[in-house]
Amino acid sequence: MATIDLTKDTFPTTINGEGIVLVDWWASWCGPCRAFAPVFDAAAEQNPDITFAKVDTEAEQELAGAAGIQSIPTLMAFRDGILVFSQPGALAAPTLADLISQVRALDMDEVRASVTT
Repeated sequence: MATIDLTKDTFPTTINGEGIVLVDWWASWCGPCRAFAPVFDAAAEQNPDITFAKVDTEAEQELAGAAGIQSIPTLMAFRDGILVFSQPGALAAPTLADLISQVRALDMDEVRASVTT
């Protein structure tokens, strides 16, 4: 599955749906962002059941500010509308694959309980 581009209008509905959504915050001038892009795209092809999305921080400065993005690339993982991972820095392919496995393995009842307490 190809990646999708998010805007301030599409971001909320995309991340609040069911399932896993990975969001890559990037900019065209960012070298580490350009290095991470093929890794992210390859993971998208290997995991068609996950939504892989990108936010261009230059085009979506208001959204990036609202999300607290201070360094790019930043990767966020949402599951069932809950932010379960957020970290700046480009990930290597094996690290991204491990992260995806960990997000898949989360006990969401436990996560929801910890969010509401």
